[in-house]
Amino acid sequence: MSDQALEQNVTEAPPSRRFLGLHITAITKRRLENFCRNRRGFWSLWVFLVLFFVSLFAELIANDKPLLVYFDGGVYSPVLVNYPETAFGGEFLTEADYRDEFVIELINEKGWMVWPPIAFAYDTVNYNLPVPAPAPPSADNWLGTDDQGRDVVARMIYGFRISVLFGLTLTIVSAAVGVSIGAFQGFYGGLLDLLGQRFMEVWAGMPMLYLLIIMASVITPNFWWLLGLMLLFSWMGFVGVVRAEFLKARNLDFVRAARALGVSDTKIIFKHVLPNAMVATVTFMPFTLSGSITTLTGLDFLGFGLPIGSPSLGELLNQGKANLQAPWLGISGFFIIAIMLSLLVFIGEAVRDAFDPRKTYR
Repeated sequence: MSDQALEQNVTEAPPSRRFLGLHITAITKRRLENFCRNRRGFWSLWVFLVLFFVSLFAELIANDKPLLVYFDGGVYSPVLVNYPETAFGGEFLTEADYRDEFVIELINEKGWMVWPPIAFAYDTVNYNLPVPAPAPPSADNWLGTDDQGRDVVARMIYGFRISVLFGLTLTIVSAAVGVSIGAFQGFYGGLLDLLGQRFMEVWAGMPMLYLLIIMASVITPNFWWLLGLMLLFSWMGFVGVVRAEFLKARNLDFVRAARALGVSDTKIIFKHVLPNAMVATVTFMPFTLSGSITTLTGLDFLGFGLPIGSPSLGELLNQGKANLQAPWLGISGFFIIAIMLSLLVFIGEAVRDAFDPRKTYR
């Protein structure tokens, strides 16, 4: 039974019910219950949300600046505000280096400092290593350092945040573009649909990875440049499923009735037909998110991704390949990427099953 038929079957039921304190329709309640009963996907969603929420406050977890400084009766927050060294009795007007022994002694004479759990930012170089970099795990660097003496845990936290934010932004924008194009193609059909499909066949045949590498060699890549370049190709994955839904729904009775009543095409597309097509789009989005993160990691691994020095999981894997004598680099990068992608795949499977009208968990 299709979702549309299921909607018709529940029309005789109350228009809304309460689920987790919210008023929702019966079919939405069924989907939420199916998702929650998929224990693997349900708990994967919570684990992923916790990890992502924690990474949003990376500056409060891993930073080379104190969270709080009490000095001579005054309270300072170096994480939020840049203070010159003269504010603590130093000699320079430049920003204070709180890891400098001279600055530490000045502050400790008239106050104290509260450091984050990890006293290193993603670009902080530990100059007090007992062995040459890359250094093995220790009490200061829990997962060791890379070949430049930077803390691996700090770079993993910042790299996880950038990867997820990049994937989410690319997925949302790609979905908006792909859904809009697929909706207009499927709704109007005819020459517009024919030309659109021929263009997509040509555009999809272009080697995306090679084009990204060429463009990254010409321009200086950054977060927004990579986002724009990958957006040129990522939107096509949403067109097919949305177009098929609109081709099927444009001749249904409710669409013909809306046209007979004088409802505009735009309102029919986005208010009446698009909600049915969003079912396939939502089930496709978690897999697009994992694919976006994988592409960014691959570009960083090849050296054509984020600027040099940026916290990147792909760059961490590349360092593990280049420093086989330091296995903690490759192992750390592998596990963080494997855990992140596994969680996203499990979430995607749960969402797919939740929107499947044939799937019912007992």
